[in-house]
Parts: sequence; C-alpha cells; structure tokens
Amino acid sequence: MDRAPKLDGTLADPLWQSARVVTDFRQREPSEAEPGTEKTEVRILYTRHAVYFGIHCYDSEPSRIVATELRRDVTQDLDDHFEILIDSNHDRRGAYVFQINPLGAQIDGLIVEEQGNNNGGDFDPGWDGVWISEARITPDGWTATVEIPFTTLNFTKSKDVIWGLNFKRFIRRKNEEDLWSAYRRTFGIAKVSRAGELTGITDIGAGRLFIVKPYGLVQYDKQSDSNARFPLTGGLDVKYGLRSNLVLNLTGNTDFADTDVDQEQFNLTPFKIFIPEKRQFFLENAGIFNFNLGDQDQMFFSRQIGIDPITGQQVPINAGAKLTGTFGRLALGLMEVDTRSSGPNPYANYAVARLKESLWGGSYVGAMGIDKRSGNVLDGYNQTGGADTRLVFYKDFVVDAHLAGTKSPGISSGATDVGASLNYKSNWLDGAVARRKIGPNFNPEVGFIERTDSNQEYAELTFKVRPKLAGIRELQFEGFVFHSPDTHDVVQTQEWQGTFRGEFHSGAYTDDDIADVFTQRITTPLNIYKNVFIPNGLYHFARHQLTYGSRQDRRFTCNFFERFGGYYGGSLNEFRVRANYRPTAKFSVSASQTWNRFRLPQGNFSVDLASLQGNYSFSRFLSLSSTLQLDTANAQAMSANFRLRYNYRPDSDLYIIYNVGTQFVSLAAANPQQIRETRFAVKFTYSFHP
Repeated sequence: MDRAPKLDGTLADPLWQSARVVTDFRQREPSEAEPGTEKTEVRILYTRHAVYFGIHCYDSEPSRIVATELRRDVTQDLDDHFEILIDSNHDRRGAYVFQINPLGAQIDGLIVEEQGNNNGGDFDPGWDGVWISEARITPDGWTATVEIPFTTLNFTKSKDVIWGLNFKRFIRRKNEEDLWSAYRRTFGIAKVSRAGELTGITDIGAGRLFIVKPYGLVQYDKQSDSNARFPLTGGLDVKYGLRSNLVLNLTGNTDFADTDVDQEQFNLTPFKIFIPEKRQFFLENAGIFNFNLGDQDQMFFSRQIGIDPITGQQVPINAGAKLTGTFGRLALGLMEVDTRSSGPNPYANYAVARLKESLWGGSYVGAMGIDKRSGNVLDGYNQTGGADTRLVFYKDFVVDAHLAGTKSPGISSGATDVGASLNYKSNWLDGAVARRKIGPNFNPEVGFIERTDSNQEYAELTFKVRPKLAGIRELQFEGFVFHSPDTHDVVQTQEWQGTFRGEFHSGAYTDDDIADVFTQRITTPLNIYKNVFIPNGLYHFARHQLTYGSRQDRRFTCNFFERFGGYYGGSLNEFRVRANYRPTAKFSVSASQTWNRFRLPQGNFSVDLASLQGNYSFSRFLSLSSTLQLDTANAQAMSANFRLRYNYRPDSDLYIIYNVGTQFVSLAAANPQQIRETRFAVKFTYSFHP
C-alpha cells in the first residue's frame, strides 16, 4: 500500500476492506480441530516499511469479554487476548510473537527451537520489540489494529518474501484456544514448523535492526553495616542486525535497577532453589543458550553472572556482548561478559558459546562451551563443555540426551554429567523414562545444578481422560518414581508419588497428591531455621497435598494449597492462600500468605511468608506498582518495593524506584540471613534508531 491504514483500533479505514480475510480458526481447546465457537477475522496489509494486521474478534456476548490489564509486558492469561506469530526467516524453528488484549496492552517475545518459556507459556517474553497497537471493545466483539515495522523483525529481504505465520485467539470465559494452524492439542502456537505461510510481500524498504539505548541513573543506596552511596552514572545498550537472522547485542556499564524484585522464598529442602532470571540483557534471545541437564538443572544459568549467589547483591558489569542467530540450519549463540570486583566477589570474565544444528521436525544436535576466569587465587578458572541432542520420532516420541563435563583447579576425575530420556505425549497418555549419572566433582559454576554425586533413575506415567460431565474438561492420573543413590550406590533420595488433577472448563483446577513418599539422606546438618538444625541421617516420611484454584474469568480469583505429613523425624504442615482482585482495568491487587508449622524433635516453631502487591495504571504508558513482603524466618523480615514506570515513547522509559528491606532470595541450600538495603533511584532510558 502507498499509505498506512489508520491505527485507531477499528477497521473503519477503507484500506482494510481491500485486504484478504483469514477466517479458518479451529479449536485447540476444548474441542480439538472443531471450528471456533466465535468468529475471528484477520486482515493483512503492508507498506515499504511495516506490516499491518487488522483483527476482528466477534463475540456473541461482548459484555462478558474479559479485559483487565493495561500494563506492558505483564501476563494476559486472565484476559481475552490475541497472538500473532511471525517466522520472518521461514526456518520453521523460531519466531517472534506479538500479543494484545482488548485494551491494546502489549506483550511480546520469542520462540526458539519451538520451545515456549519455562512456565509453560507460549513464548519467552524476555525480548522487547518496537510496535504499535490499539484495540476497542465493540457491540459485536472487539477489534484491534497492529503495526510491526520491518526493522523490529530485523528483516532485510525485499522481494519474494515468504514468512511462517500463525494466529491464536484466547477466549477467557470459555477457556478456549482457537488457532489458524497447529491446532493439535500436542502442538500449539509454539509449534513453528506447523505454522501457515504468508506470501506476496515484495518491493519493501530495508528493515535492518539498529537501536541505540543510553540510560542515566541517579540513586541513594544504603546497605547493612555500610555507608550510604550517591552514585550518578550512565550506560549504553545497542542492538544491531548484522543480517536478517543475526543480531548483535552490546551493553556497557549495565544497570538493572528497574528489574522486578524477587519473591521471597523459604527453602524446605537440602538442595539449592531455582530463581528465574529477570534482567533484560540476559533474557533477550536467552532460548538459544538453553542446555537442559534434567529437571531445572542447566549448564548455563545467567543469574550466576553479576549477582552474588549467596547474598544476592548486584555485582557490577563493565560490559557485555551477545551474538545470536542462525546460518541456514545452524543456530549460534555467543556471549561474553566482564564484571568488576565487588565485596567478596573478585573481577571475572565469562565466555559462552552455543551451537545447534537443526535436523528434522524439531530435532537437533548441539554443543556448548563456557569459560569463567576470575581473580580468585584459589579458583582462578572454571570450564564447562558438553554436547546434547533432541530426536523426534513419529511426532510424539522425543529422545533427549546430553554429555557434559567441567574442569576446575585441582580436580582430575568425577566431573561429568551424562543423561538420556525418552518422552511420549498424546491426548490421552504422557510418559517419560530417564537415566542420569552426575559425578561428585561436576561443578558448572556458571550453571545451575541441584545435586551432584548422583546416579538417577526416573519414570513417570500420566493418564488423561475427558469425561462428558458438566463443567469438567480433563481428569489426570499421574504416578512417578525417582531413585537417586550416589555413585557408590548408597541411597541418597527416593521418592514415589501418586497424583490426581482435574481441569474445569471455567479455568478452575485441582491438583492433589494422594501420596508423596520420601527417603532422604542428610549428609550435612541442615540449618532449617535460625539455630535449628536437622542432623545427619536417613529419613523416611510421607506427605500429602490438596490444591484448588478458582475459575479464572472472574475479577476475584484465588487458590488454596495444603501439604501435610511427616518431615525429617517430625511433621510439617504447609498452608498457602493466594487471592487476586481486579476491580477495574486500572487497578489490581494480589495477596498471598504461607504458614509453615514445624513439629520436630529439635522443637516446635512456625515460619510465615506474606506478600501484598498493588498496581495502578494511569494509562497503558504510565503505571505504579508496589510489593510488600514479610518473612518471619529472618530477624528483620519486612521489605517493600515501589516502582513508577512512564513509557513516554516506544522502548523508552522513565523509572522512579524505592526499595527498602530484604531484597533478595539466596540460591543457597540453607536459609542464610539476607542483607538489608535502602535504595532510591531515578532511571531514564532513551531508545532511538540512528
């Protein structure tokens, strides 16, 4: 088109009527492959510099459309929403995803190797793009208009364009997913290889990605037992598309003051706890660096860079560079980050390289290498390397395997990790078997691993049925066994569990452990609370769990969690309640409370965790959020965070942030006392295209 259509959230501009209409949407949930219960239409236009989507989501009951979220980059799972997937390289492996709700609020992200995020979402939301959206609720449903510049897609080809393309509509009150393609229940929108195609785009202008984003920061910072600091600083982030499928990210004097605070946790196990990454530089294109070792274990875990794993304090980053993309069937990820000394943390340099060669239908073979160098005279280097593969057979059978090893000063043997698994997934049956052996000296310092010196065996089977009972969507019956002696065949951990789950059409659910039976050996006294230690020994106990979550299409939602039974020679009762209330699109509040009641030979005590979160959106571009947290496991247990964000232009923000109290959860196996901090910061970012 010679001009762009009007982007006002309506399809009133006559240009939209000249576009072909995409209409054949089919259900993934609840009735696989059946036509959507509500009509959906998508129109596509383009100019030399951008592609445009006009969306009409018809609804027979528009008064029941759920639209409660105005903030950018916040989950829209509780709202009606619409997703656009674009595989601009047409490699059928990865894609950009752009999501909007009926208020026009945006969230975007990437799919890498047909994988969503670690929480089961459709995509990894760590990537942020520059695009424009508007939406309106109408008497016959809701409509939206979207503009996506070719520069955002880093798209430089100008003729004979072929994209992978897919759309997904979610109707909250019906808990219904409608897709244009890949609507099998075992697929979903993340199945990029099953996306449809868009052809006909030609004679467009250059769309090379080039974004420069400097920042300025002024703050007051006071930590426990230290003098207050008043730093005035600045830095720079750059994104540059070397080619349409290769992006270079650069960062200098990196700051993460605007990052969301971590939720306080209380560790009930003798193992480390996994806390997800939230920092933007590491989140963007993070999927290419995934090297899964099993469960939550990862060869590369970016939170080991720039954060003290014990105290949780930020370690200053001098500079970093990241190169990600593809060359034909080869996916590439390179990263180097340099940190300066801070407190007990010496200076360090981290180099990471990841390669994946695509095979057939989601299969790949890959390799990874990590090199850490630091000023620690006792631990001057740590190296990790490995190879992995995923092989998909007959669409439903997946074989994963890996071989990894580490090298550290003074370690000559027992530093390997070898594992393999077979997974099967269908509409009525899921199954998995896995085998893994971890040496006692395996030590990926830039990774995350729950335990070492382990010879693991795992088997799981889940039966799924969809009875024709009012309100019930699916019932699941799951059982698994886990056996983990050490490499000398001495029992360390054993667990078997039987679980019942129920999913309802309304989005309500129940998740109940009929029995969860443990055998656990403690080899180092476990400091569970203040001066209470669980002594060494072999413990046998059983626990049970009841969980209920309310229907998700209401302004008030809640869930309840109760787990009770034995615990290391005594008993433990855990009860948690969470509630969310969204009276308007501008305001929402959520609260949670967890009670842990211990009855142990060492004494009886309680540990309580509580949090209160409030959000007020003055508009889609100006919002205030607050988080209050309480943890009675610590002597000074209160913390608060307040953040005002003004998105004054695309990808450019002004933040005003106030933090006070305990700010971080340690990765450590025990529950160490955390540092208290008072911080007030004003941060300004400005993004531009040179």
